Amino acid sequence: MALDAESFSLLRASVQRFIEERLKPAEDTLEELDDVPADIVADMKEMGLFGISIPEEYGGIGLSMSQECEVVYDLGHTAFAFRSVFGTNVGIGSQGILMDGTEEQKQAYLPRIASGDLIISFALTEPEAGSDAASVQTRAVLEGDHYVINGTKRFITNAPRAGAFTLMARTGDAGASGISSFIVPADTPGITLGKPDRKMGQRGTKTCDVVLENVRVPAANIIGGVPGVGFKTAMKVLDRGRLHISALACGMAHRLITDAVAYARERKQFGKPIGDFQLIQAMLADSQAELYAGMSMVRDCAQRYDAKAPGKADPEVSMLASCTKMFCTEMVGRVADRAVQIHGGAGYIAEYKAERFYRDVRLLRLYEGTTQIQQLIIAKQLLRD
Repeated sequence: MALDAESFSLLRASVQRFIEERLKPAEDTLEELDDVPADIVADMKEMGLFGISIPEEYGGIGLSMSQECEVVYDLGHTAFAFRSVFGTNVGIGSQGILMDGTEEQKQAYLPRIASGDLIISFALTEPEAGSDAASVQTRAVLEGDHYVINGTKRFITNAPRAGAFTLMARTGDAGASGISSFIVPADTPGITLGKPDRKMGQRGTKTCDVVLENVRVPAANIIGGVPGVGFKTAMKVLDRGRLHISALACGMAHRLITDAVAYARERKQFGKPIGDFQLIQAMLADSQAELYAGMSMVRDCAQRYDAKAPGKADPEVSMLASCTKMFCTEMVGRVADRAVQIHGGAGYIAEYKAERFYRDVRLLRLYEGTTQIQQLIIAKQLLRD
């Protein structure tokens, strides 16, 4: 699955124009409103951004992983929340259905996800299950041809906007093999949403708890129609999501470096631009070298992802995706810190975007698997090899 080179070049150019002409000028409005303006969301739907990773046969654009990473890298150059609006549709919300769903499920949901008419969220994390995803406690009990689901999901991205959830629940015994993946419409009786989370950064993104009390879901809504394989589905989805986040981190790093370079040229101390001082130059150079390393990892791993059998797990690619996610998200944290330092006191003031990006990038080291979880995945695969 990939878009032909000429069409992809045109798409990427249109996305870059959209970022420069529409998204960057709206960054302050987004920060003030704590929401993405409706007209921008409408434009995103018109451009097809909600379906970039979904094949053309289901109404999407059908980008390869490598192509998706390039587009997401571009989107990293503006406020995080813009990409977050359609991020779950492109990634963790839709990919489980695409990889493991039945043809009937794909036909029923993917076209609406690709158009943006249906926002879909990924509901795995719980109050007592985050990094230890196999310890999910939300339970689904079979009653006739329906499952009755009870439990609480936490920090669910786009839950306030969602029309449906890809939701992990326990249908069997303890452990990974007892978890199943369901498609749960958000308007199903028994679902309530918690109050929106107030976060350190990433204003305009929407997360909250999802509480399920005796929620009846047809057995036919198990992804793929087979109970007990939901954990495997989730792990495959996260491989792709980790590369997506890695590319985003690199885009954000480039925006931070670009802003820092511009400031270093303009700001004068001791009679000359601070960019003339070698200690400032060293911070810029370290940042650029780390960005180059990170984007090289993204491109290499994305190519390997595209080369493997579609929808199949590949332990080597999973390990490399974890390497990439760990390095790139840690890298952008260091770049953001240096950008604030280069700006000096101004870097701590909200008027300058370094302060905002500094808060926003901190989450990247936590979700889609913390840095420490990536370390465990990498080490375990090395020991198996």
